[in-house]
Amino acid sequence: MTGGELAGGKLIVAVDGPAAAGKGTLARALAEALELPYLDTGLLYRAVGRRMLDAGRDPGEDAAGAAQALRPEDLRRSDLRTPEVDRAASRVAGQPAVREALLAFQRSFGNRHGAVLDGRDIGTVIFPDAQVKLFVTASTRARAERRWRQLNEGEPGAADLDAVEAELVARDAADAGRATAPTRAAADAVLIETDRMDAAAVLEEALRIVRERAS
Repeated sequence: MTGGELAGGKLIVAVDGPAAAGKGTLARALAEALELPYLDTGLLYRAVGRRMLDAGRDPGEDAAGAAQALRPEDLRRSDLRTPEVDRAASRVAGQPAVREALLAFQRSFGNRHGAVLDGRDIGTVIFPDAQVKLFVTASTRARAERRWRQLNEGEPGAADLDAVEAELVARDAADAGRATAPTRAAADAVLIETDRMDAAAVLEEALRIVRERAS
């Protein structure tokens, strides 16, 4: 089943959810299965946050210039998933000027050929008319364990599980409480809870939903 077969090559699948819920893993697998382009929109905000940190600036300051200056190579950095960048990304993502600077890029990406996009406001702000909207979530502890394993892959002992969980709690509160594009499920999104599901089962469920919604 290809994206073209489903919707003339313009199928938009919005995958939203909190940090470390598994939305990125699902979105990449969906894009491959549907033969659609994939965009990790959260990476855009991480890269903007990283730019602010590298410049010695507080990510809470006006970051619109950093967003406008974003380059493709910024998204390929290997240091975009640290706790420090988590916090920075949340702070720049709450700025209306930053979101506006990145909005056109995200919509243009999806409108060219259709796409699978994951983030926190894809189904509510970026593509409110997406044919398929998924909201992927899991318990805080399950998400913390996933992020902890990810952080310790290359350097065992680099991260403490309780500290990672505390960071996620703080990130959730900041993302859900911000005035601009808070993290929330779209009214017509389908909820997928991933606590007791492996990646293959999550993909199977998501594909079932795509078939129903995009037929």
